[in-house]
Amino acid sequence: MKTATARVRIDPKVKARAERILHDLGLSVSGAFEIFYRQIILNGGLPFSVKLPNETTRKAISESRSGRGKKFKNQDDLFEDLGL
Repeated sequence: MKTATARVRIDPKVKARAERILHDLGLSVSGAFEIFYRQIILNGGLPFSVKLPNETTRKAISESRSGRGKKFKNQDDLFEDLGL
């Protein structure tokens, strides 16, 4: 029997975007939160990694946001640059 309630304050735009995705997945907000909470229990914490980016990543983010950094015509060029 489900009787507990969880309340959150969230940016309305974030909420609307997420709810559209959940709807497309056939999930209710309650169903999604139930899955999330169960994953927290199964993982003994958040079901994804949460950490600050390292210096290299911070630099790449900064360059990208300022319009600098490497640009590629397509993913093949990117993969070639990465040696993949």
